[in-house]
Amino acid sequence: MRSFTPLVLSLLGAAATVSATEANSAESNVLSLTQDTFNDFVKEHDLVLAEFYAPWCGHCKALAPKYEEAATELKSKNIPLVKVDCTAEEELCRSFGVDGYPTLKVFRGPESHKPYGGSRQTDSIISYMTKQSMPAVSTVNEENLEEFKTPDKIVIVGYIASDDKASNKSFTSFAESQRDNFLFGASNDAALAKAEGVKQPSIVLYKDFDEKKAVYDGKLDDASILAWTTTASTPLVGELGPETYSKYMAAGIPLAYIFAETAEEREKFADDFRPIAEKHRGEINFVTLDAKLFGAHAGNLNLEPEKFPAFAIQETSKNAKYPYDQSKKIDAKEIGKFVKDVLDGKTEPSIKSEPIPETQEGPVTVVVGKNYQEVVIDNEKDVLLEFYAPWCGHCKSLAPKYEELAALYANVPEKVVVAKIDATANDVPDSITGFPTIKLFPAGKKDEPVDYEGSRTVEDLVTFIKENGKYKVDGLAETASDAEEAEDVTSSASAETPSSSEKVHDEL
Repeated sequence: MRSFTPLVLSLLGAAATVSATEANSAESNVLSLTQDTFNDFVKEHDLVLAEFYAPWCGHCKALAPKYEEAATELKSKNIPLVKVDCTAEEELCRSFGVDGYPTLKVFRGPESHKPYGGSRQTDSIISYMTKQSMPAVSTVNEENLEEFKTPDKIVIVGYIASDDKASNKSFTSFAESQRDNFLFGASNDAALAKAEGVKQPSIVLYKDFDEKKAVYDGKLDDASILAWTTTASTPLVGELGPETYSKYMAAGIPLAYIFAETAEEREKFADDFRPIAEKHRGEINFVTLDAKLFGAHAGNLNLEPEKFPAFAIQETSKNAKYPYDQSKKIDAKEIGKFVKDVLDGKTEPSIKSEPIPETQEGPVTVVVGKNYQEVVIDNEKDVLLEFYAPWCGHCKSLAPKYEELAALYANVPEKVVVAKIDATANDVPDSITGFPTIKLFPAGKKDEPVDYEGSRTVEDLVTFIKENGKYKVDGLAETASDAEEAEDVTSSASAETPSSSEKVHDEL
């Protein structure tokens, strides 16, 4: 999803630099800037990384030593790291749209800035800012090739003849789009290409892991190059952690987890599974996971927690989970068969589910893992679904309003269903990152659910269903109509029924 990147610190000059230096500890390479010094400083430096922070912020405190290390490491590259205390410089922080801490922004002058796109780790900051300091494509030759390959774990070089304008244009376009993620170089030297074992035009991805080098000589369009680069830049058996999780989730292919408690175990499993990963490269990614630190994630994959080593596959696009039988030994040969069966569709996913309700009590339809497909997807109804957690305070506050909302559609069950699911006790195919999450699955467009982002009032939810549902049902209007009909019936009955004083008595 995002790339891993780093940053750098720079030499100082002029009055703003002097005053900023005086304001900092002699030991720190991170400069503290203020309203009076910020603009002048970023004007004097081609590239600056700025952290907007608050002294009380826990995430800021955790970042501080990593930020300092990056500043020290990259000082020689003349890429400064600075920081601004937003509790003291509220106006300055507000002018750059800072609404949370820490906020990191890359500046190329006061008027040109963008969010920092890397992770908050020393190596990532250094890598990211190094890429930012270089042109999208650097010229590579026989003399500097080896040096060019050293600044990052992955560098990409295009070996393209100078008169091949179409290929050069395509490679440059791709490099521009991916400059935050990779270092790019180019050479038109046919002799150098031959020495590297490739023909022109070709792209070579150099890496410090696995086979060290991957070659692409296919169609030079952005989509094709990106697909190849994504696969070639991913380790056969990587390590999953907070800094790599989003990348694997965004890869769009299944992810195989290897849980183990010791580094030695994880290394051995990585070696054992590397041939399997090579065989299915581009179809599934393999990662090891520190079970002591992240063992709780096993429960999310329907594995029994604290029973390691363990193995599971997650089809990330559908959130389908395939836990490997924990009563069996983790054997590479058997795991190879299991992986193939999952990829071939021969293994049913595991579904964590509460029991299907025997009866639906109340106006809100209760959905569980085992009836999700039937109630939400396989029908021609507009289904509004709340994903909630029992412990969530906001969910508890919403509950009575949600009941009231559901009651408005009680008379049109064939068109609109208002439902809820406990996303902590049931598997759901969607990625849920907060509670409550509300989505509308319109009839005829179940694969295009609409996220609800409005206020949690009955009126706004009714409007949302009306505007985004297939049937455009207005729950408030339906209820008003029902009330009018009931009133008409009552009035009619009153008119036709004689009062006690007017009752007709039969006579003998």
